[in-house]
Amino acid sequence: MTDQSRSAGRETIARHADVKQRHPFFQFIAMFAVAIAVIGVSATGVAAYAVWDTANAIGSAAVALDGDETIPPSLGAIEGGVNLLLVGTDSCEGQDLELFPRCAEDDGGERNDVTMLVNISDEPRRVTVVSIPRDMVVPIPSCSDGDGGEYSAMSAQMINVSYMYGGLPCTVSTVEELTGVDIQFAAAIRWTGVINMSDAIGGVDVCVSGDISDSHTGLTLAEGNHTLIGAEALQFLRIRHGIGDGSDLGRISNQQQFMSSMVRKLQSESVLASPGTLLNLANTAVSQVTEGQLVLSQSLTNPTLMVQIAMAVKDVEYEDIVFVQYPTYYGTGADASHVYPVTEAADVLFTALAENQALNLTGEASAGYGVEVTGEAEKATATPTPTAEATESAAEGETETPAPAETSTAEERVDLPSEITGTTAAEVTCTQPEG
Repeated sequence: MTDQSRSAGRETIARHADVKQRHPFFQFIAMFAVAIAVIGVSATGVAAYAVWDTANAIGSAAVALDGDETIPPSLGAIEGGVNLLLVGTDSCEGQDLELFPRCAEDDGGERNDVTMLVNISDEPRRVTVVSIPRDMVVPIPSCSDGDGGEYSAMSAQMINVSYMYGGLPCTVSTVEELTGVDIQFAAAIRWTGVINMSDAIGGVDVCVSGDISDSHTGLTLAEGNHTLIGAEALQFLRIRHGIGDGSDLGRISNQQQFMSSMVRKLQSESVLASPGTLLNLANTAVSQVTEGQLVLSQSLTNPTLMVQIAMAVKDVEYEDIVFVQYPTYYGTGADASHVYPVTEAADVLFTALAENQALNLTGEASAGYGVEVTGEAEKATATPTPTAEATESAAEGETETPAPAETSTAEERVDLPSEITGTTAAEVTCTQPEG
């Protein structure tokens, strides 16, 4: 910590004790799901703007980011690329003490224990989700304290304290400085509504390759496949002890298994073809904003924009939905609990994203042995409805040869360094028990 930081009253935040682990990753799902839900309703022609009035009410509570601007309404996909920062915080404000008894003794601090940078490319569309480990030590820039003052910059702090020092704008600035990426949109959400969101989507399928049990989250699962819903889904996403090497890095890959499965479900007929499910999903997510549990940047408060963003991602192929972890290495000695960025490897990733190049993973599925790849997901393809012209041509014995689909060949993909671990939505993974 710098002397300047001390003079501003900023203290180094100690690593969380095991008994107080806070990892509300499932919060990410609320923001991702509301976008998918709104566009799904639109795509099926069912009152896509039934949530318009409610969503418009969220604007007054939004956080301003540098460069925010109003985007005109459009029914098409958003033009150009998109960078979103999705944050899950550990605040106990408004939480159910029966579900989270540790909140009775909460210290009042709010940290970004889940930080994910989502890149949606320009055409051809690809989605890359970069999980940033909460214990990674990075520089934190000078940030506004919200009261007209300013926190001093710090050269080395765990990234999960950035939210505590300056809220969502400070975490955005920290990630921008780390990655060199310009972030246009951001969202942060607390625990309330996590269980309801899981209920709204109808559960997510996961796999464990052996029995797991974690007294810290209270989760016990037998070997095999499970459909997780409600509190059990949240436990699965928070679990660290009992899987992989017991680290946060193993937990990240466990969360990526959940995300991949969730994405496949959101793209499936069981969700996109169900207007009732979509409206319930959208309304549940939006309600978290009105209840103060979901914070959006002003740039993300336009419901039409949610539709535009979702239009850009709804048909992305599984192999082009990539989940990676920012590459790190462990400290030594007394600093062994922290990780540090491997910037040279990360630069390859962010250069490829800037140039809209397809990615090829060469590293392991998990930096913390949290999952193993067990199979390949098959994407269900909808049967196109024949047009009147096609029907008439068929009746006359004519056939039409469909145009070949655009695909990304292996030669066109950028090989990421092996230090970058992760998987794609095309890979089915299974959580590994600790040991």
